[in-house]
Amino acid sequence: MSYATLAGRTAVITGAASGMGNATARLLAAQGVRVALLARREDRLTGLAGKITADGGQALVVVTDVTDQASVDAAAERVRTEFGPVDLVVNAAGVMLPNPVDAGRADEWQRMLDTNVTGVLRIIRAFTADLVAAAAGGRTADLVNISSIGAHVTFPNYAVYGATKAALTYLSASLRTELGPRDVRVTNIEPGLTDSELAGHVDNAELSGQLDGMFDALGGLSSDEIADLIAYTTSRARHINLRQVVVLPTRQA
Repeated sequence: MSYATLAGRTAVITGAASGMGNATARLLAAQGVRVALLARREDRLTGLAGKITADGGQALVVVTDVTDQASVDAAAERVRTEFGPVDLVVNAAGVMLPNPVDAGRADEWQRMLDTNVTGVLRIIRAFTADLVAAAAGGRTADLVNISSIGAHVTFPNYAVYGATKAALTYLSASLRTELGPRDVRVTNIEPGLTDSELAGHVDNAELSGQLDGMFDALGGLSSDEIADLIAYTTSRARHINLRQVVVLPTRQA
């Protein structure tokens, strides 16, 4: 499908090294969007940028750790130097580390909070002025946060992960009250079971097996399908905000 209205825009995409971030970067670039690729793994980003440029797109590799403020600040400066101000931000970086709360995995709790909540806030802080300026200039401006169905549907042993995503969903809703009046759209996307690298983060063999069983029973969405949804929402007329999108495999209740 063609999303012609996206051509000429400039996007920042976190988590671009894999999964939904990677797929979104590829699709947006194919639609004529200049994409700044933010993630920690330089080799993955370089490979992705090579594919995008080989297909005629424009991509900038920006090695970034969203859990580190200095890294995010440096990334924002590099993006503006190379591409100028941005008008589309996709927060796709995330980590899912399920375990029972009474396992006491405080290191995992902190990692999820730092990435899924504070990391998103750092990116928002770094680029909100760009989005507001774009909207003030009559252009379309979008902030897209990728949350999870786990934000409001409970799953045993996913309490902390779900709590971080609930925070992101609430943050997105609240940001609409601040940015919407200034014509900046905020979209919160809550995917259900999706085939991405998140499943590979699970180090609990029992929970990993349960996840595999869910995929076998329900089927899963692909990262490309989530990217397609992001392209659709951000290519609507600028006065239309698809504010909250819950997307599930048909068999997932």
